[in-house]
Amino acid sequence: MEIFNDMETHDYEQLLFCQDKNSGLKAIIAIHDTTIGPALGGTRMWTYDSEADAIEDALRLAKGMTYKNAAAGLNLGGGKTVIIGDPKKDKNPEMFRAFGRYIQSLNGRYITAEDVGTTVDDMDLIHMETDYVTGISPEDGASGGNPSPVTGYGIYKGMKAAAMEAFGDDSLEGKTVAVQGVGSVAYALCTHLHEEGASLIVTDINENAVKRAVNDFGARAVDPDAIYSVDCDIYAPCALGATINDETIPQLKAKVIAGSANNQLKTDAHGDMIHEMGIVYAPDYVINSGGVINVSDELNGYNETRAMKKVESIYDNLSSVFAISRRDQIPTYAAADRLAEERIESLRKSRSQFLLNGHHTLSRR
Repeated sequence: MEIFNDMETHDYEQLLFCQDKNSGLKAIIAIHDTTIGPALGGTRMWTYDSEADAIEDALRLAKGMTYKNAAAGLNLGGGKTVIIGDPKKDKNPEMFRAFGRYIQSLNGRYITAEDVGTTVDDMDLIHMETDYVTGISPEDGASGGNPSPVTGYGIYKGMKAAAMEAFGDDSLEGKTVAVQGVGSVAYALCTHLHEEGASLIVTDINENAVKRAVNDFGARAVDPDAIYSVDCDIYAPCALGATINDETIPQLKAKVIAGSANNQLKTDAHGDMIHEMGIVYAPDYVINSGGVINVSDELNGYNETRAMKKVESIYDNLSSVFAISRRDQIPTYAAADRLAEERIESLRKSRSQFLLNGHHTLSRR
């Protein structure tokens, strides 16, 4: 791969390689854009087939965080780290402490958090060497705990915005919602839906998760392959990505697609297809931003009330996406990108004045 060509094409700022022989650390930090603020993005640990695959993943994920943070209205840019290794057997405390020292050397340009293959305990080890980490164990100024309820609440608020766009009313009472995957985030979502009076149809490969939803919410269970074709108002993909594809789209009866899964569209063409069908799609990185909104509040000294109020703004962010979609006559997935890009460009222009020493806004305990 031609790294500089790839970085130039998508305007990445920085790509760093971090190695520590003693601990076995092999990490790649990608910083995509810091126009709005320091880059925030999690640390993923994975057994990549090649170093090129790891680099490609870091770059792709970093750009995604730029758009996610911008669309969420956060004063943060986008970055991501990948650590090459098996999270089940290659971890050691020295590895994450060494990585923390690399983060500290960036002097606040990049802030990390938990991601696939890493845990709160890993973040605590990083925190021993740097303040530029979020999602650490609960203490003064830290959110800690399970982020799933917050993410699920954000999905719920975003689903109401999508319902307003599709039905002219954001009430979910009496609506039928088909939920694909009832893990911890989706369970939190179902709790809010049930309390508002929605009817739930659920599926999951985990039978215990399905039984829990049936018992707690009176949900109707269906086989995994049957979830796409059920009669429902809203389809909520909350499991794997790419479930909106050539095979599933013809089966859909829902007027709204709003869920927590990442990369729900298999390709952009599938976003075009559902747009032409008149289905209201809530772009995944906008509606599932509750988790990053929550941990980002740690940067100001965590306040739960303030964080949850910011999570509620997902409703307004999606309303803006739908307005751009109507204004520019484009599908909502493209409108979400445009929302993020317009915010970045607006701030880029307003920050054109020369500053000898930039103002440091990050306050930590």
